Amino acid sequence: MLAAGFGAGVLTSTVGVASLLSFPVLVAVGLPPVVANASNTVGLTPGALSGSLGYRAELREHPRVTAVVIATCALGAVAGAVLLLALPPGVFESVVPWLILFTCLLVGVQPWISRWLRLRGDAPAPQPRTRLSVVSTGFAALTGVYGGYFGAGSGVMMMAVLGLGVDLEFRIVNALKTLAVLASNLVSGLIFVFAADLSWTAVGLLAVTSLIGGYVGARIGRRLPPMLLRCLIVLAGITAAVTMLN
Repeated sequence: MLAAGFGAGVLTSTVGVASLLSFPVLVAVGLPPVVANASNTVGLTPGALSGSLGYRAELREHPRVTAVVIATCALGAVAGAVLLLALPPGVFESVVPWLILFTCLLVGVQPWISRWLRLRGDAPAPQPRTRLSVVSTGFAALTGVYGGYFGAGSGVMMMAVLGLGVDLEFRIVNALKTLAVLASNLVSGLIFVFAADLSWTAVGLLAVTSLIGGYVGARIGRRLPPMLLRCLIVLAGITAAVTMLN
C-alpha cells in the first residue's frame, strides 16, 4: 500500500491515472469498493497537493484558467461525491473503462484536432486561445463530477478537455490537470470524511507516500518531452481500461 501510494502520487503529476494503481490495491486487501474509493480519494489528496506545489510556476502563468479549473472541478466534485454516496455501488463503474478509452483517444489525437479547429476560422492568423470557452468550462465541470464520484482517469479526461479547449504549452496543461485532481479530491474528500465509511489505515499509508510521489512526479512531468508524455498518458489509460474490462 505504501508503494501504491508513492506510485499513485507520481502518476497524479505525470500521466493522470493515479487511482487506477491505488484503487485496485485497496480492493485487493479486502476493502469494499465504496470504502476503497472514498479512502483512496482522501489518501491521494496530499499527492495532488504536493504535485500542484511542484507545478506552481506553471500555474502562475495563466491565473484566469487556473481559477476556472479550481472552481469547476470543486463544484463538480460535490455532485460526484453525493452520487457516490447515494447510488448503488457499481452503477457508474461499468462505463468507466469506456470513458477512459475515449479520453485516451482524445489525448492522442488532440494536436491534430486543435490544428484543424484553428484552421477552420476565416482569420489568416488566429490568436492562441488562453481562456476556456463556455463549452470547455462545462466539460471541465463534468470532469469534476466524475472525479468526485470515482476519479480513475479523471486526470486523463482533464488533459483532453484542456488540450481541446485552450492553446497552452503541454507542461502548463499538465500542471492544470494536477490542480484539477487536487480540487476534486479535496472537496470530495472532505465530504467523505464526514459522510462516508473510511479505512483510516489505508488513508494514512497512501497519504504519507503520495505526498512524496506527487512532488517527484511534478519534477519528472516538467522535463518529459510533450510527445513522450502524451504517449505515456495514452498507454497508461488503455492499459488501465483493458485491465478493468477484464
